[in-house]
Amino acid sequence: MRSIKPVLLVEDDRVDALTVKRALKELKVTNELIIRENGEEALEYLRNPQNQMPAIILLDINMPRMNGIEFLQAAKSDDNIKKIPVIVLTTSNEETDKIQSFNLGVAGYMVKPVDYQKFVDVVRVIDLYWTLSELPD
Repeated sequence: MRSIKPVLLVEDDRVDALTVKRALKELKVTNELIIRENGEEALEYLRNPQNQMPAIILLDINMPRMNGIEFLQAAKSDDNIKKIPVIVLTTSNEETDKIQSFNLGVAGYMVKPVDYQKFVDVVRVIDLYWTLSELPD
């Protein structure tokens, strides 16, 4: 039996990370949630052969050390990482962030609502696109 792939959340805000965790639980997504606080930590996780590759990456843009755009540039140039779907979940409403994200091959870009129930609706949309436990290797 194949194990269920984790979800990688790259997010430096603990409240937002807890919100994602709570929303996934509410939607009965049973994939393990791996949280890294910036792009450098996420790349470290992804490049470690001991770690299971995630089914999907949920990425914030505004983070210290290595932001989401810098992470995307590095991830999309790495053959082992570039095929993992990335959804940007950010408070950034900057048009340049959206354009750069899509130019770097993200599967989706969603501005994080402040309201929890609206956030659950955002995660529900993601879940409609991917049955996380059934994504191929």
